[in-house]
Amino acid sequence: MIIENQQQVTQAVLEELSRADNPRFREIMSAAVRHLHDFAREARLTEVEFQQACAVIARLGQMTTKSHNEVVLCAGSLGMSALVCLLNNGDRGQTETTANLMGPFWRMESPRTENGGSIVRSPTPGEPIFVDAWVRDQAGRPVAGAEVDVWHTSAEGFYENQDPEQADMNLRGKFTTDARGHIAFRSVKPAGYPIPISGPVGDLLRAQGRHNMRPAHIHFMIYKPGYKTQFSQVYSNDDPNLETDVQFGVTRALVGQYVLHDGEPAPDPQVQGRWYSLQHHFVIEPGEARLPNPPITGKAAGDRPALAILERTER
Repeated sequence: MIIENQQQVTQAVLEELSRADNPRFREIMSAAVRHLHDFAREARLTEVEFQQACAVIARLGQMTTKSHNEVVLCAGSLGMSALVCLLNNGDRGQTETTANLMGPFWRMESPRTENGGSIVRSPTPGEPIFVDAWVRDQAGRPVAGAEVDVWHTSAEGFYENQDPEQADMNLRGKFTTDARGHIAFRSVKPAGYPIPISGPVGDLLRAQGRHNMRPAHIHFMIYKPGYKTQFSQVYSNDDPNLETDVQFGVTRALVGQYVLHDGEPAPDPQVQGRWYSLQHHFVIEPGEARLPNPPITGKAAGDRPALAILERTER
């Protein structure tokens, strides 16, 4: 089609897309084109603004490395990751779900660990936490033999892949549920942390007057053939940023009770003083057991990064 006006641009692109053999590809791309073109019209996008947007998209890719994924970070900061999760879990968005964001810090091949074992793999400051988790199906039956990947930050707010001072795979482990659908492990209580703001995501947050804090949480990934793979995060009920999570990930079903024990005997008699416990239940759905491509594949080298914190503007 030889274009005579701006409306015909959309029509021409959609006509060419209709040639695609894959019907789902055709559906997704056609919707994307319609919404993108309508966005440009509604926002009255100028040429300079369009060039700026392209530069941001290019920079997202340029800043993505084996230990940092700026694209996933941006999707979370726009609420897109949370929205896609809730649309695709809980009977396709109809009911509450324990599914949550994958996040930009999942790594494959975390060390297999016995139930009740520790995932602290190098000296790591922080108060001990003992975690019990149960996996059930939608009928409430325990799911045995499920692989459960676990990972979280240190009490200083660093994932091990960000922090050259932590051992490789520190605070990461892979467990297998027993006949009761149960796993247990020991670690240190994670801290809330600021997401990186050295790239386009930081520019986006500054422009909105938002902070860059995530509430403290522990990640879980549950995998078993016959069930849809579930990523989840269990958030600490005592964190001040539950209501304003920069990644919009906190749901009622995933606010966990991190219980402080002071002066009580710990499950490990070697632990003295304060310690925490967490118990949580997950419900997984029938579906395809599939692992996504990991957003990171390695560990950072060099100096430990500085944690920069943005203040949230009150309105």
